[in-house]
Amino acid sequence: MLFEDFGLLPALSRAVAEKGYSTPTPIQAKAIPAVLAGRDVIAGAQTGTGKTAAFVLPILHRLVQSSGGSPRALVLTPTRELAAQVAESARTYGRYADARIAVVYGGVSINPQIEVLRRRCDLLVATPGRLLDLAERRAVDLREVQTFVLDEADRMLDMGFIPAIRRVLALLPAQRQNLMFSATYSDEIRALSKRFLRDPEAIEVSARNVTADRIEELVYRVPREHKRHLLAHLIDSGSWQQVLVFTRTKSGANRLAQHLEGRGIRTAAIHGNKSQGARERALADFKARRITALVATEIASRGLDIKELPHVVNFEMPNVPEDYVHRIGRTARAGGAGCAVSLVAPEEVPLLRSVEKVLRRSLVVAISPAFAVPQSPAYSAHPAPARVTQPRRAYATPRHASRAAGGRR
Repeated sequence: MLFEDFGLLPALSRAVAEKGYSTPTPIQAKAIPAVLAGRDVIAGAQTGTGKTAAFVLPILHRLVQSSGGSPRALVLTPTRELAAQVAESARTYGRYADARIAVVYGGVSINPQIEVLRRRCDLLVATPGRLLDLAERRAVDLREVQTFVLDEADRMLDMGFIPAIRRVLALLPAQRQNLMFSATYSDEIRALSKRFLRDPEAIEVSARNVTADRIEELVYRVPREHKRHLLAHLIDSGSWQQVLVFTRTKSGANRLAQHLEGRGIRTAAIHGNKSQGARERALADFKARRITALVATEIASRGLDIKELPHVVNFEMPNVPEDYVHRIGRTARAGGAGCAVSLVAPEEVPLLRSVEKVLRRSLVVAISPAFAVPQSPAYSAHPAPARVTQPRRAYATPRHASRAAGGRR
C-alpha cells in the first residue's frame, strides 16, 4: 500500500511526499481508512510506529471537507511535550490545507492561548488541566467537536487523569467520532475504551507490551552509588553522541546532569520543575546535538520525538514495568535501530523481574566494563586516587548471553 491509495486530499498528499514518506506504517495502513470512514477506533501500537500521523492525516482530511464551529476536532494528550509534538505534526501535514491548528497546555501564560482561541480553530490539541481551565473561563466551546482523540491513553491512566477526562467528555457533543491511541494495549485500556467508544474498530499492530525488534536491550549490574560513573564511562568510551537518560525523581535528574557536566559531557535535565521555556530549549539543544545527554523524568519524557535517537538509558528502573516499554521506545523509531541500557542496582532486581514478566522474556545481562570511581571529597578530607572497578556480572544464568563491554555492537 502507498499513501496515495488512501485518497487523501492533494494538499495533504503533497505534505506527506515532502516529508519523504511513500509507504504507510502498519498502524497507519489500518487506522487511516477507519478514521476516514468515520469509525470509532481503539488502536494499540508501540511508540515510534507513526501513531500521530495515523490520526492527524485523516482528521485534517475530514476537517477540510466539512464545516462547523470551532474547534471541530480535539486531541487530548497527557503532557505539554506531547501536545506540542502533535500540534507540530499537524501543522507540518496541514501546511497546504485550509485548517487552523491551536495548542494549549499548562506551564505558560494562559492569556495568549485565550487570544488564539478567540480566532477560528479547526483542530485543538490540549492537555486536560489547561483545557478545563479554559473551559471554566468560557474561552473555549467544545460543543462543535466532531472528532475526539485520546492520545497516550495508558499514560492518562497512570497519571490519574481519568476524572479530568470525564469532565472533558461531559463538555463534548453526544454524537461524535472517538479515537483512542495507546503505546501499550492493556486490559485497563480496554476497560476505559468501553466508557466512551461506540462499536470501535480494534487495531493492534504488535503484541501487548513488546519492544521494537531493532532495539538492543542490555542490563548492567552496578551498585547504586557507582551508576553515574558507569554511565559517564559508557558515554565516553562508546563515543555516544546522543543519549536520553531516565531517572525517577526531579532532584535525581538534576544531580545526574550536574555530575555528567562535571565529567565534560554536555548535559541538560528536563522535569516538572523546569519552566516550559527551559524544557523547550533543552530539547531543541538535544535535537540539534548541541548537548550529548538529556536527563529526564518519566512525565517530562512523554512526547519526545527525536529522530534516530541511538541510545536510551534507564538510570533507575521504573516502578511501573510498562513504563519500560515507553522509555526504550524513544529509540529505534520508524524502523531505525537503537540500544537501550538499564543500570540495575541489587535492590532493583525485583523491578527488573517485573519488567521481564511484562515482556515475557529475560533481558540480556552484559559484563560490566572496568571504570573509574573517583573518591568523593565528601567522604574523605584527603581524596584518594580513583579506583577502578573490575568487570563483573550478576543475576546472569546460562540462558543470558554476554555482550561486549559498553553494550555496543
